[in-house]
Amino acid sequence: MSMPYGAHEAKIYYVQENNYGETPANPSMTGIIAESVEPALTPSLIKVRGIGSRDLQAVRKGLRNVGIKLSYPLPSDAPISFLQNIQTLNSLSIEVFYEKASGIIDLLHKGCRIDKATVECGIEDVVKATVELIGQNVVVGTAKIAGATYANYAGAVPYYESFVQRGAGDGSGLATVERATDWRFTIENNLKQVPIIRSTSGDVLKYLPARHRNLSGELIFEFESKQEYDDVINDSEFSLKFGLGGANSALLKYCKWENVSTPTRIEDLVSLKAAFVARDIAIS
Repeated sequence: MSMPYGAHEAKIYYVQENNYGETPANPSMTGIIAESVEPALTPSLIKVRGIGSRDLQAVRKGLRNVGIKLSYPLPSDAPISFLQNIQTLNSLSIEVFYEKASGIIDLLHKGCRIDKATVECGIEDVVKATVELIGQNVVVGTAKIAGATYANYAGAVPYYESFVQRGAGDGSGLATVERATDWRFTIENNLKQVPIIRSTSGDVLKYLPARHRNLSGELIFEFESKQEYDDVINDSEFSLKFGLGGANSALLKYCKWENVSTPTRIEDLVSLKAAFVARDIAIS
């Protein structure tokens, strides 16, 4: 009797594509030790109605929407190996497979780019990323990629191996901030799915370009300074640098606070929440 698959039987791997939508031959696949992964496939059904009936007259497939959402701790071996693809906009083949002795279900997503990523860290936790990807197509099979090799990065980056620094708007003069308890930043590429009218594979997009980019985030401080309120009043511009583990970091430049608040409750310390927007980012 067959049994359902469990999360312990699921794995996710990726490789950079040389040509958009084409998985390289005999690829060297790199693993992501994810906390959660959600592959999704939507046919965008075209539902046709007409007079003479209360019911649908026809149902036809539309643009095939391929997506993956995943959350994972940044591996201390190579913290930005996967994350950096949000700024390079490399196209990836991503393989999600479910494996047990009785068989494999393999979902090979081709032509994937990262649309949105949020990286965050809090005390008594590790640095994590939540990533949303849009793909071109998915191939469903019962075997892993022929000729592929598989390897994994290990470890995680605890909060005490991260840091927060603040400097001038252009990223100079950075100094450590020692009041923060939580931080996060979000990058949105606003990818555009572009299909074309064609007789073959017309239900699959042809292009996936990036449009305008949004950079935002939030810090939570122990409330012991009025600096952030002064920044808002003075319309100050600054930079923020977040440690991602090892020598890796994310530098957000030309930032301004979008909102500052100090929630105050009885029997608790006062915290300061400060949301920001930025005009540039470098992950290195």
